[in-house]
Amino acid sequence: MEHIALYRAWRPQSFQDMVGQQHIIQTLQNAIREQRVSHAYLFSGPRGTGKTSAAKILAKAVNCEHGPAPEPCNECETCRRITAGALMDVQEIDAASNRGVEEIRDLREKVKYAPTEARQKVYIIDEVHMLTTEAFNALLKTLEEPPLHVMFILATTEPHKLPATIISRCQRFDFRRVSLDEQTKHLEDVSKQEGIEAEQAALQYIARLSDGGMRDALSILDQISSFTGGKVTYEQVLGMTGGIASEQFAKLAGAMLKDDVGEVLQIVEDFMQEGKSADKCMENLLYYFRDLLLIKMVPQADKLTDRVLHPEEYKEMASAFTREQLFQMIDTLNHYQSEMKYASQPQTLFEVALLKLCGTPKLTNESVIQQSAGQQQAASAGSAEVNQLKQQLATLEKKLEKFMQSGAPASSNKQAASTPAPRMSSKAKIPPHMDQYLAHKDSPEFTDIQRQWGQILQGVKDEKVTVHAWFVDGEPASVTEDAVLVAFKNNIHRETTEKPANKQVIENVLLSKTGKPYHLVTMMQKDWLSALEGDTHQTSEELKLEHEHEGKDPNAKPWIDEALHIFGEDLVIIKD
Repeated sequence: MEHIALYRAWRPQSFQDMVGQQHIIQTLQNAIREQRVSHAYLFSGPRGTGKTSAAKILAKAVNCEHGPAPEPCNECETCRRITAGALMDVQEIDAASNRGVEEIRDLREKVKYAPTEARQKVYIIDEVHMLTTEAFNALLKTLEEPPLHVMFILATTEPHKLPATIISRCQRFDFRRVSLDEQTKHLEDVSKQEGIEAEQAALQYIARLSDGGMRDALSILDQISSFTGGKVTYEQVLGMTGGIASEQFAKLAGAMLKDDVGEVLQIVEDFMQEGKSADKCMENLLYYFRDLLLIKMVPQADKLTDRVLHPEEYKEMASAFTREQLFQMIDTLNHYQSEMKYASQPQTLFEVALLKLCGTPKLTNESVIQQSAGQQQAASAGSAEVNQLKQQLATLEKKLEKFMQSGAPASSNKQAASTPAPRMSSKAKIPPHMDQYLAHKDSPEFTDIQRQWGQILQGVKDEKVTVHAWFVDGEPASVTEDAVLVAFKNNIHRETTEKPANKQVIENVLLSKTGKPYHLVTMMQKDWLSALEGDTHQTSEELKLEHEHEGKDPNAKPWIDEALHIFGEDLVIIKD
């Protein structure tokens, strides 16, 4: 008898043959039973989970000569021809090869005609996400208002690539990965009926390798059984698939726990001699430590992963590591796995990652006690520093209280002379050479700056958007030969703009936009307007004196400036 691949021989021919998709099957059968079949379906999910098989079974169910029925008979002429792909009214289209707008337009023309051999025309479009945008647009109208005799079934592994307008016109079914138990049970049934002697551990490992895809699991079983003459053992599966037994990873983890670099490198070399790839070893080791972490943190973690075959062995190894170690190991392996994709020598990166993990700190009980003692010492040392700071604060509070009572600094005249004058925060300073700015306020250079001001602001925004947020509050007031005067409405915006780093950004933009090395000079807009209204022949020194005179507020509190001087702006909070 000619050998037929298992994934073809065991392809589901009816809904009851489907594995792991009971919720979808029941919904489709109820729709057929109640004659509420939709005109368009979207089957999405991982590869090998039965999307195309379900589409063909649905096509047979609605066209069966003894139906429509929840299950096709698979015996009538229509069912047999649909199974063989020989019925013209049931078309399976590969969107990866027919993805253009012309193919979809041709489909739209054929949709108009009634079926010739079956009850209903069914178009199964596989990998529909591969269609072009134009093809989707051409399909849209047909999906929205198809003829009564037409059904569309779209299948895809990447539904997020489909336009929302397409998805909204379909009934969507999400096929899930088949669980480990369901796959293992199905592989057992197939093995018995095909006369294959297979170990339970081997079938479980095949199910793990398939990542929830029943088709991949059957294909792997077929490959291994063909090579071994119908006998499938755990060791043979590992050897043919390039897998690594958990015992070998346990040995590697034990060597890393002991910081035995020589044994770690020897185990890696053994992997390479056996024909394992470094990236596959890295991936499996990452899964191994992930499972160790789950078992350590969750008592029933063996139910959360399909990779743990013997939880008791994992629990023993998991107890040897702390959670912090496992977290760090997973982070390190994940980092090097990403780097390995672009490495010309992946084995070297794999070895470096393992050697780095050998140096992971071991948090034993003794080290925990030492850390606790160190923390206590640090706490005692910290408390001494806190006491010293409290004494200094008490002294400063007494000094400040005395100052507030007297209204003058508590320090001696000699100290006061050597101490910088307290800053007056009531008004911003007047820039020097005010008479020059007043004289050039209507100059051609200033006109040029005004004309380019929008470009200058945009240039500052392109360079650094945070600087632009402050600088946009200012407006150009005047221009001299080497300086641009900008007047601000808000003093905080002006002070922030005056910071050296921010000022440098603005001056660089001025140079690039005007071609001249202008310096940025700022002042408050109200001061500029006062200067314009006053005598234009006043000297800058007179304006400064006038400004200082205006700054004398009868309600001013000089101790605030003294506090700012003593403690600094970051530590002083002023409250009414």
